[in-house]
Amino acid sequence: MSCFAKKSFHRYAALGILTAMTGGVAQAGIFHHKQKPLSQKQDALASLASKQPDKELFDRAMRAEKKDKFDIARLDLQTLLNTYPDSEYAMRAKLAIGDTWYKEGGAAAMQQAEEEYKDFITFFPDKPEAAEAQMKVADIYYKQMQKPDRDPTNTIRAQEEYRAMILQYPESTLIPEAKQRLREVQEVLGDHEFTIGAYYQAQMNYGASIARMQSIIDTYPLYSRTDEALLDVGDAYAAEARNAALLRVDPAAKARLVKLYRDRAAHAYDRVILKYPMAPRADDARDRLEAMNLPVPEPNQKELADSAAIEQSRAPVDLKYRTIILITSRPSVVQASHVGEPSLASPTPIMAPEIVKETLADMRWSVKPDGKPAPTAPGTSNNLNAIAAVAGGGATNPVTAGSTSPTGTTPTNTMQMNDIDANGALTGAVEDSNGVNSGNAVQPPVGSGTAPPTTAPSVGGNGTPTVPPTNTTPTSPQPGVWPSARKDNGGLPTVTPTDSTPLPAPAAAAAAPSQVNDVPAGGHQVNTVGENTVATGKKKKKHHKPKFKQGEESSSTHKKKKGIHRLLHPF
Repeated sequence: MSCFAKKSFHRYAALGILTAMTGGVAQAGIFHHKQKPLSQKQDALASLASKQPDKELFDRAMRAEKKDKFDIARLDLQTLLNTYPDSEYAMRAKLAIGDTWYKEGGAAAMQQAEEEYKDFITFFPDKPEAAEAQMKVADIYYKQMQKPDRDPTNTIRAQEEYRAMILQYPESTLIPEAKQRLREVQEVLGDHEFTIGAYYQAQMNYGASIARMQSIIDTYPLYSRTDEALLDVGDAYAAEARNAALLRVDPAAKARLVKLYRDRAAHAYDRVILKYPMAPRADDARDRLEAMNLPVPEPNQKELADSAAIEQSRAPVDLKYRTIILITSRPSVVQASHVGEPSLASPTPIMAPEIVKETLADMRWSVKPDGKPAPTAPGTSNNLNAIAAVAGGGATNPVTAGSTSPTGTTPTNTMQMNDIDANGALTGAVEDSNGVNSGNAVQPPVGSGTAPPTTAPSVGGNGTPTVPPTNTTPTSPQPGVWPSARKDNGGLPTVTPTDSTPLPAPAAAAAAPSQVNDVPAGGHQVNTVGENTVATGKKKKKHHKPKFKQGEESSSTHKKKKGIHRLLHPF
């Protein structure tokens, strides 16, 4: 085949292929325009899906929000509300304005979002979206929570908002999510209180530690370390029992006080075993009860199942998560429970002063068992409100002289009380444990049969006389023993001075030496040295400055002047 024939063959082949492709495209309808029916040609607007202007504004705002153009979205939404206040999109536009502030983030934006959500709840309280708005308000503070050792203000506000959402909208579909968030918030608040209580426990401030730990137990029962808080309460009462055993008081009163604190400690250990049997510190509570020779309770099947469900719902904490928590400012909520009902109301918190009043009331009860009631049931903590009222000066029922205790024995006169003024002196009357007023009687010195002085010597904080009375003459062979300011010092020995001999009068000071420039009565000054006169009467010689030797010394101020300087300054 010739070269011309080959070229013609390729040309016609390419033309045939192009023709076939063009036909296929035409059949596919790419370049084919389908004609409209006659009815639509007559009414061109019949087939258009025309949009309303309020919907157009709302859709445009939603598209801007997806592209993070929050200012443009808020402008369109506000235009919709101002121009079409009765539109069906007005409620959604009001909620969407809060969403734009919420998604923008930042402290100022979050504050604006909260205001928008609150306004939405005010205008549309009965709408289902009101629960969503309340949920978003709580989420605002949830996002701003800090670690337990920081300011808990945002955490407390988050708890309040979630509680309000659960109580006001119980039928909302967001309730399960709100409850879980509330459990996580209460986990952080429990950590905050536990950190403070553990610090007081380490400082052996048992009253403050008990107040903090008891508040955790009453308010956050699902907290991951509630078993440890109960264990610390028991340890604090056990320490109080050991301290009470060292008091030098009546043995019967001491025994009652020690038993009271041991019962409270045992009750706290019992609660750990019965309410949290699957918790990590349940075995420690059993060991403490066995060490106290007390019976160990056994939980039932329901208590075991409930505790196991709570403990298994907690997420494990691995090394990777602990590392992330160390470098972030967000609190850890991984240990929060995922089952159980969170606390929706906070009881009245227990304060440390109430525990101190409780301790004082316990001591009074141990001395006067019939004066004030002990705890209502053995092994339970005191009714703090009743104890506070008693310690604050409520109605009392003192035991009079001759009355007997529940065992039929007469109370021992062991404790006495007296008032001491600011200067350390006794004021008022001495009252024994039977309520008998014995006056300001002072015992005579040891070994002396004489009557005591009419006025008691002033005493310091430990009962030691500071200044011996002037009208008292010791008649016993022990002149250094002074009378005690009280009949009994609680079993403690009275501290007295070893030697009360008055100090001798101080010796007179020696005369001062005569001065150099004393002026006699005649008015003439003696031994006076003038400013320019030496002791011999000659004037001081002036020390002239040595002459400058140009050959030996060098100085810029003595250089030979040249040129114009020589004419201006010849010397």
